[in-house]
Amino acid sequence: MIEGIVPENESNAPGTELVDRLGPRAIVLVGLMGAGKTSVGKRIAAKLQLPFIDADAEIEKAADATIPEIFAQHGEAYFRDGERRVIKRLLDGTPKVLATGGGAFMNEETRAAIAEGAVSIWLHAELDVLMARVRKRANRPLLQNPDPEGTMRRLMAERDPVYALADIHILSRDVTHEVVADEIIEALLAFLAAEAPMQES
Repeated sequence: MIEGIVPENESNAPGTELVDRLGPRAIVLVGLMGAGKTSVGKRIAAKLQLPFIDADAEIEKAADATIPEIFAQHGEAYFRDGERRVIKRLLDGTPKVLATGGGAFMNEETRAAIAEGAVSIWLHAELDVLMARVRKRANRPLLQNPDPEGTMRRLMAERDPVYALADIHILSRDVTHEVVADEIIEALLAFLAAEAPMQES
């Protein structure tokens, strides 16, 4: 094959390079409810031709109950323990895009598993953007109280410093999910390219 000429059935697209560099790791999206982890994650997975998995959906499947039902029947501590076990199982050494629940990254064991088996991306957003999004859905157990905005402010104060430990930070805002997905792919390429020289040295 002549160097620089790529046959039509082969691809030198950024996505191919990214998946090659990623190796057996997953791409894990972390951040608060309403940040767009599931919607953006699905688009990233489609662009990179990787499987997409929503950790909350996997937890519901394993428990045969919805997340609000798990919270109501067993409490948050029970849910968090199940969440930790499910995410550890999903980080199985195969590349995929994984969207996690808002509290998942707060668990030290889960963070360690993500650090070992994935590249983590913090999808963060301003309070008004988050509130506009979460008000559209009634399945947020932590916000079922008289002051959901106050709860969200408290969660941001508690969790943002931990989310900041993620490998990559991306701002989720009022643009299309497609735009945010493209920004994440670009940031991933830069992160993995910077990582390569360190691995070789």
